[in-house]
Amino acid sequence: MSYLRTFGLAALATAGLAAAASTAQAKDLIIGMMCDRTGPTAVTGTALCPGYHDYIDLVNSKGGVMGNKIIADEVDIQYKVPPAIEAYQRYKSEGAVLVSPYGTPMTAALIKTMEEDKIAGTTAGFGTAAAANGEKYPYMFPIAASYWSQTAAAIKFAKDKLGGDLKGKKIAYIFYDNPAGREGIPVLEEIQKQEGYELRTFGVPAPGVEAGSQVLDVTRRYRADFVLLHVFGRAPAVVLKELKRAGYPMDHVIGYVWAVSEGDIAAAGGWDVVEGYNTIQFAGVGSDYPVLQEIRDMYKAEGKDEPEAMKYTVYYNRGVFQAAVHVKAIENAVKAKGSADITGTDVRDGMEALHGFTLGGLVPPLEMSRQDHEGGGFVQVFQVQKGKYVPVTDWFRAYRDDVLRLLAAEHQ
Repeated sequence: MSYLRTFGLAALATAGLAAAASTAQAKDLIIGMMCDRTGPTAVTGTALCPGYHDYIDLVNSKGGVMGNKIIADEVDIQYKVPPAIEAYQRYKSEGAVLVSPYGTPMTAALIKTMEEDKIAGTTAGFGTAAAANGEKYPYMFPIAASYWSQTAAAIKFAKDKLGGDLKGKKIAYIFYDNPAGREGIPVLEEIQKQEGYELRTFGVPAPGVEAGSQVLDVTRRYRADFVLLHVFGRAPAVVLKELKRAGYPMDHVIGYVWAVSEGDIAAAGGWDVVEGYNTIQFAGVGSDYPVLQEIRDMYKAEGKDEPEAMKYTVYYNRGVFQAAVHVKAIENAVKAKGSADITGTDVRDGMEALHGFTLGGLVPPLEMSRQDHEGGGFVQVFQVQKGKYVPVTDWFRAYRDDVLRLLAAEHQ
């Protein structure tokens, strides 16, 4: 494991959150932030985690949360369960008011403990989809479209692309063969009952560096009409290269949220290789968002160039989004308590009080509640066109009744 802390880079400003109302006695508020700058999913962490720290720096440069500094205590857990458990115990001893696990296996190992310890946590775009039910998982928040909501959206997109009727069509689900990868299967089987498509699944074993045989099965033997790609780490680049080599049309492939970054595309051979590839996003991509300009301005004021990580907008923007949700929940908790002496339960309540949160258009309006910890389950599809991402849908969600029915059945 390695460690990194964000303490804030600039002097306090008179505007912003500090101006709202300083507490009588300021204190440091600690967020336990697990990350993965090394290990099998480092392509994600090396862009996402800098985005997270930059937003925390931005907040602290404006006086923190009502005069209280936010400290993001990062531990590189290398996508391994034992370091995640060790990091969590450290955060607990430090008095962290919120913990952000990293990865579905690590979340599964910690979710019950965090509930018993009454420490709120988030799993943006990963973890168990069942945690969207806040009444059953009171301290865990997906805060973005779960794998179930992503799967429902992917089927809707495929249906539209195939002319509006999936009856008899062949859907291939290529997945990373671990609990995270298998999350989408129940939703595929549920929707299959009403849409009448043929479904076949193709697992890619860890660490995801070999997928030739699976792609051969998909393209030459099964002859899929549409491919859903739910892999991560090094696997997206491997699968995309194999699909290109097989001559499969990339505009008939849709990638889930961890198979769609600029780093994945570069590793696959570049934008030309994946022209037409459809990507599911739960936060906007690109650089044209007000909060990103604020970060660039922060660096400029310090006489620095913007960091390299900002070029990888898919994951960098998600890091900014996660940090912003955490800060807003903490701000809600401090306001409600009237002081910075907040607990994990206060932050949980602050998270559930998030309504209409968009971060200047970077994300769809988040609507949290005691019942819904997913925030609505919205996504947007961007397609690779001529060397960049182009939005081809608005924010949307699909088969919501089916997703909610599965959630209810999960907890009976």
